[in-house]
Amino acid sequence: MSQLFPGAVVEPLELAEARGMVCIRTAGVSDVENLSVYFTGLSTTSRNKRFMGARTDVALVAAECVARTGRPDHFTLLAEVRQGGQHTIIGEANYAYDATARHGEFAISVADAFQRLGLGLQMMTAMETRATDLGHQMIAAETARTNAEMRGLAKKAGFRDTGLGDWQSVHLAKRLSR
Repeated sequence: MSQLFPGAVVEPLELAEARGMVCIRTAGVSDVENLSVYFTGLSTTSRNKRFMGARTDVALVAAECVARTGRPDHFTLLAEVRQGGQHTIIGEANYAYDATARHGEFAISVADAFQRLGLGLQMMTAMETRATDLGHQMIAAETARTNAEMRGLAKKAGFRDTGLGDWQSVHLAKRLSR
């Protein structure tokens, strides 16, 4: 993709607020510690929205996100700012294909300081492209009814409420096309 950013899955972005280039790339085993630090750095509200409830075992969650990436239908994308040799994770999207349900499921988060800048949409687009390349035709997610930010992002990305949620959650889905 880019010689400056090996492993990038989309062209690196420049966000003025980041004061550096943002690279979206596939996570690897060596990212567990930094992903754990990223999850810990999310505000309590953002962490609760990402995990649909309180989680304190973020190191375990980070390890689980990365451990599955060795399987062909699972991957985690990381958005990171690169400045002066430093790499700081500012977003993540975890994707897993459910063969029984015949659709991919995902979860996504963006660091508080980088929300509402278009990074979440960029990450979702990269995730959808990768899922399409894997031959997947449908992608879905579940979020809390109170998570207006995720519902707005999903709507902007073309997701629809399937009506399968309950009084606390909304189930969103999108048909992927080549």
